[in-house]
Amino acid sequence: MTSLISGSLAYDVIMQYPGRFADALLPDQLHKINVSFLVPTMRRDFGGCAGNIAYNLKLLGGEPLIMATVGHDAGPYLERLQQLGISCAGIRTIDSIYTAQCFITTDADNNQITAFHPGAMTHSHEVTIAGLSTHSAVKYAIVAPDGRDGMLQHAEHAVSHKIPLIFDPGQGMPMFDGAELRHFIDLATYVAVNDYEAELLTSRTGLSLTQIADRVTALVVTRGELGADLFADGNKVTIPCVKAERLLDPTGCGDAFRAGMLYGLSTGMDWPTITRLSNLMGSIKIAEQGPQNHALDRAEIDDRFRAAFGYQL
Repeated sequence: MTSLISGSLAYDVIMQYPGRFADALLPDQLHKINVSFLVPTMRRDFGGCAGNIAYNLKLLGGEPLIMATVGHDAGPYLERLQQLGISCAGIRTIDSIYTAQCFITTDADNNQITAFHPGAMTHSHEVTIAGLSTHSAVKYAIVAPDGRDGMLQHAEHAVSHKIPLIFDPGQGMPMFDGAELRHFIDLATYVAVNDYEAELLTSRTGLSLTQIADRVTALVVTRGELGADLFADGNKVTIPCVKAERLLDPTGCGDAFRAGMLYGLSTGMDWPTITRLSNLMGSIKIAEQGPQNHALDRAEIDDRFRAAFGYQL
């Protein structure tokens, strides 16, 4: 079954500064900063929420359909998606602008300075569900962080096409006020947030987690090493995390989790199993650098699930 993934495609430029930012910043001169950090290591990863979710869904054997906008520099990314067998039919290129890019510099204390250029992401509303020739095959959709207008439009269009929707506000949440976030919740069939986002969502909407859960079929709150809280059928259940082989890079773990949700829904799994699979996908991702550099096949994922939970997917 096809899963529609509305969200960003981006390049992540990751740089490592071997010193400490604090040593280069004078507290009494912060009003006129002019500093330069030598970064001897740098890597460029394929990223963006839609790309990361699609990558993980494909590992599971799902059929992702990305709906996004990219810039004139997206050729290598589009070629990669095609090589992975991920459809680019819902991706539009804006020739006058760059693809969204995130520049992250991390120091020896794991402090980070990040600059994000949204680029073509701000045009995400120019791609619509109705404009996709294959939209009739879509069984589930997710609205992940993207351009503000695009997120609103795509959520409303999914509902108008009677496609069950996962609302994944993520780092896009600050773009919306309380009324808009309540509107998203009312449109959604499912809501997925991490623990920090859950606090922000309840604060902005004035709704408790229980009240949010009452408005949707399921609410999932991820809590890192504490697992995930599943609110469904009037109950709250904590699903334990899966111990990772190593804790290397959390970038994209939430996206891997959401791919597990899409796959579980599209194959008819029950919610505890969906959440366990999603936790597993996050633990697989965190063991590798970059959001799309883990490369397990489906048989290996199945083996890890059975080892972690004692039954077969």
